[in-house]
Amino acid sequence: MKRLHHRDLFALNRTILPLSPILLPLLCSVILVASAPVIAQPRLFVAYPPGTHETTASKIFLIGTAPKGGEVTVNGQAIARNPAGHFAPSFPLKVGTNPFVLRYGNQEVRLNVTRTSPTPQLPSSADFVPGSLTPAVNIGRQPNEWLCFGATAPQGATVTVRLANSQAIPLQPQNQFVELPPNSAVLTQQNQPTTLPAAGFYQGCTRTVLVGNLGQPIFELNIGDQRKQQTGAGGIQILTPAQLEVVEVTADSGTARTGPSTDYSRLTPLPKGTQASITGYEGEWVRLDYGAWIRRNEVQIRKAATPPSSLIRSVKARRAGDWTEIVFPLQIPVPVSVQQGDRTFTLTLHNTTAQTDTIKLDDDPLIARLDWTQTQPGQVQYVFNLKTNQQWGYKLRYEGTSLILALKHPPKLSRSNGGRSLAGMKIVLDPGHGGPEDLGARGPTGTPEKAVALTISKLVRDELVQRGATVVMTREKDVDLGLKERIDLINNQQPDLALSLHYNALPDDGDAIKTKGVGMFWYHAQAHSLAVYLHNHLVKTLKRPSYGVFWNNLALTRPAVAPAVLLELGFMINPDEYEWIVNPQEQRRLARAIADGITQWTWQSQN
Repeated sequence: MKRLHHRDLFALNRTILPLSPILLPLLCSVILVASAPVIAQPRLFVAYPPGTHETTASKIFLIGTAPKGGEVTVNGQAIARNPAGHFAPSFPLKVGTNPFVLRYGNQEVRLNVTRTSPTPQLPSSADFVPGSLTPAVNIGRQPNEWLCFGATAPQGATVTVRLANSQAIPLQPQNQFVELPPNSAVLTQQNQPTTLPAAGFYQGCTRTVLVGNLGQPIFELNIGDQRKQQTGAGGIQILTPAQLEVVEVTADSGTARTGPSTDYSRLTPLPKGTQASITGYEGEWVRLDYGAWIRRNEVQIRKAATPPSSLIRSVKARRAGDWTEIVFPLQIPVPVSVQQGDRTFTLTLHNTTAQTDTIKLDDDPLIARLDWTQTQPGQVQYVFNLKTNQQWGYKLRYEGTSLILALKHPPKLSRSNGGRSLAGMKIVLDPGHGGPEDLGARGPTGTPEKAVALTISKLVRDELVQRGATVVMTREKDVDLGLKERIDLINNQQPDLALSLHYNALPDDGDAIKTKGVGMFWYHAQAHSLAVYLHNHLVKTLKRPSYGVFWNNLALTRPAVAPAVLLELGFMINPDEYEWIVNPQEQRRLARAIADGITQWTWQSQN
């Protein structure tokens, strides 16, 4: 798995222990009987969890190993081990501290796993649960938009909110609420909504046509003869529609989202220079006029600017090496959206009105036809009908006020070697993790994911080079390499394919014994076919279990300049699959199978 910011969907339930097997016993309190001789001996080893661990999960797996033969117990109960001596049992967790004592012969390991409650404890007196008043940050809205408030307090209370000396807004007690599972739940087959009691949660909404600063809401609580008044942390501003601020994207690629936090889904990134009006804000996030949200630190206010909108007339296409560039002359850099289909690439320009009569598009290696329509006021849509099913990458940028869309041509393959050569292909391989801090997942014996990811990547590189491909590695040694550096390398190299190679783990709620197999992760539609093909090819050729194919918002699946796939080649934490992962003979078989799959898919995609 990824470092926490690389795979943020596991952030609450998974901790990677960045310690070597030599240091781990100090943390896990390995205790030897005093009379034991001071000689090197096989030992009981726990790779996960660390000696002290905190989680919200309802259970935890213990990953480790001990010498073959004998018995390993956890809190006095014997656990199953595979023939190599590895184990990965799961145990239920109660809220609070859960001690675990593992024993093998005269060796002992002690762990403390703390499970925190996902629901707050209600106060016994007239008071609000600390941190429960919402909004908790300053917000800005348009007149007549909904303003919603929430609080957690003792059951049976009367809770109201006042804004700028206005009439009290009642907050109603909620009997229950539907809790959606985290995104990581789909990885453990547990992604069903859960209906939970909402004891002590109060919520209410209102609208207002007032304009200006309404100040911070005053929450009032009454229960029996007790009364509590508390000022909310977030202030309320109602924006003047005729005086909306205009911002310009200053980041190289502005991260647009469906809502005001990183919990919300990503939209098409906004090229540097894009302009839009602010129609709302929430804390560090601003809402743009076409509906997306973006962080304040990725934009700057344009002084004395009018609401951005543009006309568009002619459009032309031109060749630029292995790319076709389409130039859209605009008056102002407007927000854009992209959608890919099997044989279509759709570009939408927001805040734009067409006055188009002429478009120049010669016979092109990639584009069969361009259709366009004004789908609604202020929105123009261009549909590129393509000559091939497979798309090989795209780029968006502004040159002044003209938008440049670049579509990559298919690679020119050599027909040598019976039509199975990859000559003419450039492929980026990214061995996951690396360096002293980012170990990735750890197997039962403590082997870090970073090491086997580098090993398999080098083997795949050698196989691809033998087939004629040019291969660029993001790292060839055990060095720390951030996500941005990896992504920048892909964008700068502009390869035909980008593959990030990893081995897998699970959140604490998972089953480390039953879960195994090959998984593929993709983000842009142009990478879906490759992900499915490689998955099916590895499962069939190597007779490996299938974990599945997933659309996933991962850093190494997001580059758009080439089909980018993240491969999870097995589960480090599964005792049986781990033996396959670290077996040199199986590593060579896997590398050949990956290279064969890439070759077959590439030639198939040319038809």
